[in-house]
Amino acid sequence: MKLLTEHDIRTSFVNCSKGEAKRLPLPKYLADLDHWDDLDFLGWFDLSAPDRRYLVVERADELIGLSLRSASGNRGFLRRSLCSLCLTTHPGSGVSLMTAPKAGPAGRKGNSVGLYICADLDCSLYVRGRKKAAPGGRMEESLTVEQQIERLHGNLDAFVERVFH
Repeated sequence: MKLLTEHDIRTSFVNCSKGEAKRLPLPKYLADLDHWDDLDFLGWFDLSAPDRRYLVVERADELIGLSLRSASGNRGFLRRSLCSLCLTTHPGSGVSLMTAPKAGPAGRKGNSVGLYICADLDCSLYVRGRKKAAPGGRMEESLTVEQQIERLHGNLDAFVERVFH
């Protein structure tokens, strides 16, 4: 992913109003982020409203920003869930159902789409081995890391496409 500016991020959102995009909090670590090459998307959550998450992805030389809400509720620590983007499993509430209002008129009518995603939005780092999941979180695969990254991109593109249609 390329280095993003505040303007890039705020103007990329497709499923919230321009006013909401202007007011949403940006990640505090944005200026210090030094591993842009390891990111397939920029994801963060609102510290003042932990159920709000934001995701910005490059798609066909265009930035797409999504406003998300995570489902609340604690799951038992013994229960494991699978992220639909990176296929990492996490115990407890490490994976959350994230819903995104659809873009355009459908979203204004209240329609949304959802996907189970790593609650910390660090899918890119799990796939590359830069962040370790709990034991058993990443299964050994016959796919190369590059192929796993391609799969992550495909899963992310499919989710973004659902926001538009």
